[in-house]
Amino acid sequence: MIGQLGMGGTEKQVVLLARGLHERGIDCSVWALYGGTETYYGDALRRDGIRLVDVGLHGYRDLYQALPNFARLGGMTMRLHRERPDVVHAFLFHSYITGAPVARMARIPVFVAGRRGLGNFKEGRPVALAAERLTTRFTDLIIANAAAVAADTRRRERVGDDKVEVVYNGLPEQAFAPVSPAMVETANPVVLCVANLRQYKGHRYLLEAVSRLQTSGHPCTLQLVGDGQEREPLERQAARLRIDVRFLGERQDVRPLLARADVVAQPSLEEGMSNAVMEAMAAGRAIVGTSVGGTPELLAGRGLLVPAADPAALAEAIGRVLADHELAARLGEAARSWSHEHLSADAMVDRHVQIYSGLLERRCAA
Repeated sequence: MIGQLGMGGTEKQVVLLARGLHERGIDCSVWALYGGTETYYGDALRRDGIRLVDVGLHGYRDLYQALPNFARLGGMTMRLHRERPDVVHAFLFHSYITGAPVARMARIPVFVAGRRGLGNFKEGRPVALAAERLTTRFTDLIIANAAAVAADTRRRERVGDDKVEVVYNGLPEQAFAPVSPAMVETANPVVLCVANLRQYKGHRYLLEAVSRLQTSGHPCTLQLVGDGQEREPLERQAARLRIDVRFLGERQDVRPLLARADVVAQPSLEEGMSNAVMEAMAAGRAIVGTSVGGTPELLAGRGLLVPAADPAALAEAIGRVLADHELAARLGEAARSWSHEHLSADAMVDRHVQIYSGLLERRCAA
């Protein structure tokens, strides 16, 4: 279960997991609670022969939708009871606070909740935190995608070590395949950032860092892949700073852009396990990232880490990589080697199958 299947890191991991389960002969369907199945990822799942279920819920803030939502939740419960899957795995907040009670009413043997990021958004929102803690009581296991996410979950939700497992995100084998670099019309080094244009992704600090580099006599071309509500403010900031920023929008395949980039930057203010950083590692790029969430686990000795919201430190680290080609090559090779060993999609799917099987065995033995 997931809210919708738009462009995003969690959505990409859901597709990889569903595809891997399907390839192993495990009957798998993907339920999108709020629609959004007519998308790139939705089409990819259909091509693979994986069933999609559009539940059709509306946002809980739309009070006039309360009665239709209640009816749809009833239909969702009856359908789950009829199909009787062995495991329901819900991804992201709204999916697991909705999915847990529904799965229990449908008498599904195992319910798993996926934690994909830090729970900072629940600070100052006691109702959200209370709902999550209540939902955790109906959850057999929480799967976090980074040790930092697991630690945050244990602290906020007051759960023991035995109720949380860490499974890193996975990368398909094609992420490691060489590709021809994209053509970029510029005489300057290229800095690439792949992230939805949202405030917590910290793009404004990256633009400020590029401006600092330009002021110090080291101009760069910054390419931003992704879209979102921050695009217009960032365009205004780039114009005000008079820096070369290319807004590329959403891209399904960023590998040619990665192959062309001189450095990949991840300026997030908060993060779980960044798919963008993982893909840059697989491409053998030198990466500068903020020391938040699971990023230090990925880049320890394999990239440069800087504090979040610190454009001066970000500019210094980017400039260091651009000035030292041996350092850039060494970091890129280390990142590629480690990611190939630890971040394969096959390893991710196999670990999930082991977890599901173990939970089912325990349930049957109880």
